[in-house]
Amino acid sequence: MAKNSVWSDNRFWQRTAAWITGFASVLLIWLTFDTSAQISMGTDADIQNGVTKRVPGPTVINYKITYEMNKKRQHEIPVIGGMNAEGTSAFQEKEKFFGRDDWSEEEAAELLRIGKLGSQSKNCMNCHTLLGNGAYYAPDLTKAWLDPAWGPTGPMMGMTGKETKEEAMAEFLMNPSQYPTHARMMPNLGITAEEAKGLVAFLKHMSSIDTNGFPRNFGKIQGAVNGK
Repeated sequence: MAKNSVWSDNRFWQRTAAWITGFASVLLIWLTFDTSAQISMGTDADIQNGVTKRVPGPTVINYKITYEMNKKRQHEIPVIGGMNAEGTSAFQEKEKFFGRDDWSEEEAAELLRIGKLGSQSKNCMNCHTLLGNGAYYAPDLTKAWLDPAWGPTGPMMGMTGKETKEEAMAEFLMNPSQYPTHARMMPNLGITAEEAKGLVAFLKHMSSIDTNGFPRNFGKIQGAVNGK
């Protein structure tokens, strides 16, 4: 009597399926814990102690945010607080945000909460993309805080008559129809001054998140990288 091939043995395939399912389950559990650690928000103590987190704490709004090309990772990475002589983050260079650079962890977290809820209630993702989610009708907002258009040499501060980036952004959000900057004009969403302040804080915090080089065209924007 001819011996059946292992490839036609039902028990072989049952055992193989069981081993693969078990391995995949263990791998999935490990990846879940690893991802949770990666995306958990840092604290003010982390920032002050130079501990790098992919998602910095809320008080990152007190610091200057720049991007530098990382040769090992082959894309730009966020740098909080400038660079020291060794080329690593010094976590020292502060930057006033609405006139202050001493926002407490509780105050900064509340601003981010208002901003996040505002982005949801105003349905920003109906037109914009945030961290890879949303629509492509309007510009991506993941690194909007670092867009040179809002900087000292860009047009938005002069157009809105404001002296700082955050004030210009807040003014635009409250009165977008007064500042036609794009062929697809942003509608007036009735954003209040408090909501605008929170949204700008949310945008600044989002720009500090290490997104593994997303969006890919970010490094090509003149002035967006190296703080220049």
